[in-house]
Amino acid sequence: MEHELTIEKTKEPKQKPDQNNLGFGQYFTDHMFLMDYTGEKGWHDPRIVPYAPLMLDPASMVFHYGQTVFEGLKAYKAANEQILLFRPDKNMKRINISNQRLSMPPIDGDFVIKAIKELVSIEKDWIPDEEGTSLYIRPFIIATEPCLGVRPSNHYHFIVILSPVGAYYPEGIKPIKINVESKYVRAVQGGTGFAKTAGNYASSLNAQVEAKENGYTQVLWLDGIEKKYIEEVGSMNVFFKINGEVFTPALNGSILDGVTRDSVIKLLQDWGVPVSERKISIEELYAAYDSGTLEEAFGTGTAAVISPIGELNWMNKRMLIHGGNTGELTKRLYDAITGIQSGKIEDKFGWTVEAKTMNYTS
Repeated sequence: MEHELTIEKTKEPKQKPDQNNLGFGQYFTDHMFLMDYTGEKGWHDPRIVPYAPLMLDPASMVFHYGQTVFEGLKAYKAANEQILLFRPDKNMKRINISNQRLSMPPIDGDFVIKAIKELVSIEKDWIPDEEGTSLYIRPFIIATEPCLGVRPSNHYHFIVILSPVGAYYPEGIKPIKINVESKYVRAVQGGTGFAKTAGNYASSLNAQVEAKENGYTQVLWLDGIEKKYIEEVGSMNVFFKINGEVFTPALNGSILDGVTRDSVIKLLQDWGVPVSERKISIEELYAAYDSGTLEEAFGTGTAAVISPIGELNWMNKRMLIHGGNTGELTKRLYDAITGIQSGKIEDKFGWTVEAKTMNYTS
């Protein structure tokens, strides 16, 4: 498949947005990557083409039965004009885990990484270089077979689009306020919580809207059975520093295995900071706050990177964490992750991958 990738360049390049007012996911580059799947041919016809609307049959199964998965990663422009990707192999492994859960065909991760490198190289002038900016990469797969039968589709599109972005949250690296959700649930063990699929996010929107109406940026989800154990924030995994030790909920089948989460755990271990993956109840967290031992809290994710949590609201009990300010360890982690991603500090873990042009057929 590697030698089959074709490239069609746009004849009408778009005007690039102001780097200081990018927001998140509002602008899209000139080109996108597509690849098709049928049961007879497998994945075929990989191509980079001008960014354009899709033509889909109204009976396409994605619209009716929700067979879709996606990923998120970023490209960064280093000081020496190198273009760096951060741990793309982890994203490819995870999308295939999602594919398996949604009864969708696996992709060849190595080939897709090469195609992403080519696409990013073509769009290198779209990569912003202001502090805190990057080029967001969104690979996704949708079921396209026109059929109203409840079964896995036999046809799919794999697509990669790119978006120059600033901070995910309006607060940036400033602490955010989060509401602990006690009414709705997002996922349960045996469900799709560990997969990156659209339905997980659709089911979270009610709670998110209600949280925003009450002045909170995001929602912290509890487990779907007892509504007792902390799972994750809507767009991030979550960490707590309690009495000098860092805790994060253990992966249990309903929590996303975050790339940034894994990176933070490895960094903390390298620094000699005690870090544990285990079940954490909201009662235990509140008791730590009440006793003064809850020192810091932060979220981790590709979009936000590291996001300090300054306040949690649980059943109208307000927890002001670290005085509502960014903690020292949170800031150190943010500086380390973004430093590695942008090539500003040494990558001793081998996490960054340079995006080089592969010189495929035009």
